[in-house]
This record gives sequence, C-alpha cells and structure tokens, in this order.
Amino acid sequence: MNRKTFLRNTSILLTGQLLGCNSNSKKLQESALISFDLHTHPGVFIKKGMADYPGDLAFAKRMEDMQTHKLSGAFFSLVADMPLLKITETGIVPRGKFKAGEGWAEFEKQLAIIKDLLAKNGIEIAFSGKELKTDGTIQAYLSCEGGDFLDGQIENVANCYAEGVRSIQLVHYAPNLLGDLQTWKAEYGGLSPFGKEVVKEMNRLGMVIDVAHASVRTVKNVADLTQTPILLSHSILKGSNNGPVSARAISKDHAKLVADTGGVIGMWPSGFSASFDAFVDHTFSMIDAVGIDHVGIGTDMDGNYKPVISNYTEFANWHSALLAKGLSKEELGKIAGGNAKRILESVLG
Repeated sequence: MNRKTFLRNTSILLTGQLLGCNSNSKKLQESALISFDLHTHPGVFIKKGMADYPGDLAFAKRMEDMQTHKLSGAFFSLVADMPLLKITETGIVPRGKFKAGEGWAEFEKQLAIIKDLLAKNGIEIAFSGKELKTDGTIQAYLSCEGGDFLDGQIENVANCYAEGVRSIQLVHYAPNLLGDLQTWKAEYGGLSPFGKEVVKEMNRLGMVIDVAHASVRTVKNVADLTQTPILLSHSILKGSNNGPVSARAISKDHAKLVADTGGVIGMWPSGFSASFDAFVDHTFSMIDAVGIDHVGIGTDMDGNYKPVISNYTEFANWHSALLAKGLSKEELGKIAGGNAKRILESVLG
C-alpha cells in the first residue's frame, strides 16, 4: 500500500487516539527527537520595525512554550527590511528603500535586542549542528530575513558572521541588490552579480543560504552556484488557493531545485492552508514531491499570516498527526528536525 492510499484509508479513530490522548503526546515529547524550527520570530520582537516592541514578557512566554515542548533549536530570524514594509489587505508591499548605512543600522538594532532577550532567558546562541540536544535545551541560531542590511558591501557578510549570524535569507519583500523575489517584478533575471558574490562568500564562511521568498530563477541560480545544501525555510506547494499569500507558494520543480542540492524545505503553516488538517495533508504533498529527506518546518511563529500553528503545542500535534497518517517514527525524526540537523552539520560543522 503506498502512502497516498494509506492517507485515504487511515481511520478517524486512529487520528483521534494520537491527537487526543495526553499520554501519547507526552511520549512524543519525551522521546529522543531532534525538533527544529527553520524560521521563527518569537514574541514578534521585530514587529513594525520594533516601534511597538512588546518587551520581555512575550519573548519569555514563547521561550517557555519552546522549552515545554522540548524544541531542540530554531533559526531566530531578524527582518532586515521591516521598516520598509507595509501590510495591506492583499499582502505585504514595500514602501521605499534604505539610504546608505540605514540597512546595517537596522540590523544592529534588531541584533542587539535579540541578543539581550536571549541572555535574559538563559538561551545561548548556537554555531554548529552538533549543539542540538533533545533535553529541552534550546539552541538559538541567528538568521536574517533579507540581505538588504548588507548595503551592497560584500564585507558585511563576514561582519554579520562575526556577530553570530549563521544564515541569510537572500531576499524578503522589499526589492534589494541580491536578486529577484516572488512577490515583485524581476529586475535581474535571477541572482544579481552582487547576489552571486554573496552566495560564494556564504559558502566560504560556512553559512546556510536561505532562498525563501526568492523567485524560481533566483533559486535556480543559487542551486547552480552553491557548493553546499541550501534551505527554503518556509513555503508550501502551489494549489488552488488564490489568497493573499498564494504568491509565496512554490511549484514542484521549484521545490526540487532545493532538494537537488541536498537541501531542505520548511513547511509553512500559514493561512494558505485552510486548517491544521489541511496543513498536515500539504506536508504529505511536499514529501511526495521531493522525498522525506528534504522536508522540515518553518513556522514563521509570531510573524505569520493567519497561522494554523500558533504555538508549540500545535507543533507537537503536527508530529502526532504525521504519525497518525502514515509516517514511521524514523521518517518523523527526519521531518521534525533530523533533516535540519543534517544541513546544519553539513554547512556549519
């Protein structure tokens, strides 16, 4: 029986048992499972350019949530272009560009805040995949969404690496100097010359290249150039949904470009999925498209659009639902964090 047939025939009773039974949920939490979130903004610490920064409480509550559910680690992501963005009824749109030096200044401001919050909560910044544990100790890997903060200066890649950043998502919503994105008109036909320099420098330093939000041409250029596996931290396969976030979905061919580098695609539990159950089904669709070794999860926690996973209890329930619908424990281990750990060890050491 193949997985698709199994999905059709899985009983409601089995699903109910695994999702509704506290003892089964507890067993999952207590198992030696690497659990990793490829993209999170805990406590919305960068909301609206931090003009309404919520203080320590929201962040501390999210850390408690992560620890309760034994999250092994996550990419804690700054948002480089946050001051340039405007939220509309049909999605996020850019409203200007940085002047020289403003992008780096914004990066330094956000970086100082996240480092302070991590220190106050006793969370250490991690630098290698070997640091991941299963005992509820959170490993915080720093990333930045959008390469706008580089200000077109290649030396800033090494400068942010020195500050502890281990992943750069090349583009976000505001057009920048690195390459084309999914939600704006093409300017470079893929990666720009500067974007190609950045990819090579990230390879040299040992940084995870994140191609979330990038156009398919940009992703192809990165895949052709990189010497290491790449990450697409949060997206989902295209479907019939034509809502505000549909432009952020990817085709199977787009997804395979990432997988063919040995990379990983983080499932994105946004409003693109009509419900939690639909998101579970979308996870299996991605597995069928690229294989079990190339799928993870990037929750976009606390910065997501109409999330169907809004806390780490639901993150754990996602694990249970995947088991209920046919994944083996070994396969779950890969999706939950094993694939992420492989990428981290391969790229970071």
